[in-house]
Amino acid sequence: MTTVRTQTKSDSVSSIAAARADGPATLLLTRADIAGLMTPADYLAAVETGFRLARQGRAPSPPPLHIPGTNGGFHGKGAALMGERNVAALKFNANFPGNPARGLPTIQGVVLLCDADDGRVLAIMDSIEITLQRTAAASALAARYLARPDSAVLAVCGCGDQARAQACALVDVLPIERGFAWDIDPGRAIAYAAEMSTALGLPFQAVPTLREATRTADVIVTCTTARTAFLSESEVRPGTFVAAVGADNPDKSEITPALMARAKVVADVLGQCVVMGDLHHAIAAGAMTADAVHAELAEIVCGARPGRQSDGEIIVFDSTGTAIQDVASAAAIYDRALNSGIGGTIRLA
Repeated sequence: MTTVRTQTKSDSVSSIAAARADGPATLLLTRADIAGLMTPADYLAAVETGFRLARQGRAPSPPPLHIPGTNGGFHGKGAALMGERNVAALKFNANFPGNPARGLPTIQGVVLLCDADDGRVLAIMDSIEITLQRTAAASALAARYLARPDSAVLAVCGCGDQARAQACALVDVLPIERGFAWDIDPGRAIAYAAEMSTALGLPFQAVPTLREATRTADVIVTCTTARTAFLSESEVRPGTFVAAVGADNPDKSEITPALMARAKVVADVLGQCVVMGDLHHAIAAGAMTADAVHAELAEIVCGARPGRQSDGEIIVFDSTGTAIQDVASAAAIYDRALNSGIGGTIRLA
């Protein structure tokens, strides 16, 4: 019979070390375990490390795998990090947009973290919190290089769980003074604005139209499940940074091809964006080519390509979500869990 041991904060870290001394033990981390381990700044640091290693050729990552399901689908993303310690991770996520009506999360899944030197399964983690936080961290990392340094107004389009993570991450890197919230469900926008006003100590206002949210914004985040692009040139003023987060599969779209063609476009991973991001739709529409993309985020972070070059540029960060973010975050979480005595252990063999 398989035995699962739950680790609590009152347990000593040495208990996990002792378990590992008896043979390979795998750490089990629930979403609740993970939620208190890392701050937005911690995720940002981990994700930045991942992108830097990727630029150095030390983060191999194959193309993602997509498996269709009924009313949703599954995707698998894997990568390794060859840094101070060599690790590999595979994330298998389910994305079912209709799940909230069933009382279930839209996104569910697991992250498997392994030692890349000997193959040991180090940890099995719930993926929901990791996906939320590493996605927001990538937006914050991009904003650090691509948003105007004086950006003070944030517009959030789509007011679900990802929107919460995005706002928390962005206020850590930009001098945001106020925010606007828009959602096709006005009630969600109202609830989100109230929650963020309290959580961040900044005034957030729910507005009934997209244009009211974006027309004065310095930073716009789109984190919806839209299948038809809605953010166009007329809604975005010069100098705006747009984090396009929602189009994480080929069927989803948020940014119109015309806006993509007008903007300076930075991809998280170009090879992925051309098949599943807003870039994919812009290319399919004939509005631009892959060669028109300014850079990948790793190139910007490492200084191989410039970031923002003028206050008037509209810059779109096409964020499709990468396994590099997952493995970097999972490795940092694993270390924090071991040091904090959080989680359970299981012997798989």
